[in-house]
Amino acid sequence: MGKLTILTLRVVLALVLAGSLFVQVGMVPLLSVDLEQAGAPDGPRITFLATMVLGIVAAQVTGVCVWKLLTMVRRGTVFSHHAFRYVDIIFSAIAVASVLIFGIAVLLAPGDVAPGIVLLICGASLMIAGVALVVLVMRTLLAQAVARDAEAQHLRTELDEVI
Repeated sequence: MGKLTILTLRVVLALVLAGSLFVQVGMVPLLSVDLEQAGAPDGPRITFLATMVLGIVAAQVTGVCVWKLLTMVRRGTVFSHHAFRYVDIIFSAIAVASVLIFGIAVLLAPGDVAPGIVLLICGASLMIAGVALVVLVMRTLLAQAVARDAEAQHLRTELDEVI
C-alpha cells in the first residue's frame, strides 16, 4: 500500500471520527430535544438515543482499529498475530452495529412508522451483518498470510543454516 493511499485513508478516517464526535456531542442532544417536544415517551426516546450513541461508538472503534492497522501496514508488521486483535475488534464492532440497527427497527415496528421503513432498516441491518462477514473472511485471509509468512521465515532460516 502506497504512502499516498495510507495518507488519504487516514484523512478520511480523521474526518469520519471528527464527524461522528460532532454528531455524538452536538446532534444527539438536539435530536433528544426534538423528540421530547414531539411528545415521544421517555422510555423509547432514551432507548433510541442510547442505541444511536452506541452505534456511533461502534463506528468510532472501527475507525480507530483501521487506523492502527494502517500503522502496522506502514511499518510492515501487519502480517503478525498482533493484527488479529484489531481485526477481531472491527468484526465485533460491526456485528454490534448490525444488532443495534435491527434494534432500532424493533423499536419502530409497533409505532406509527410505515412497515416499509421498518423493512428498509432491517435490510440495512442485514447489509451491515454482511460487511461483518466480509471482515471475517478477510481475517481468514490474514491468518493464511501470517502462516505463509512464518513458513517463509522458517525456510529462510534453514537456507541460511545450509549456506
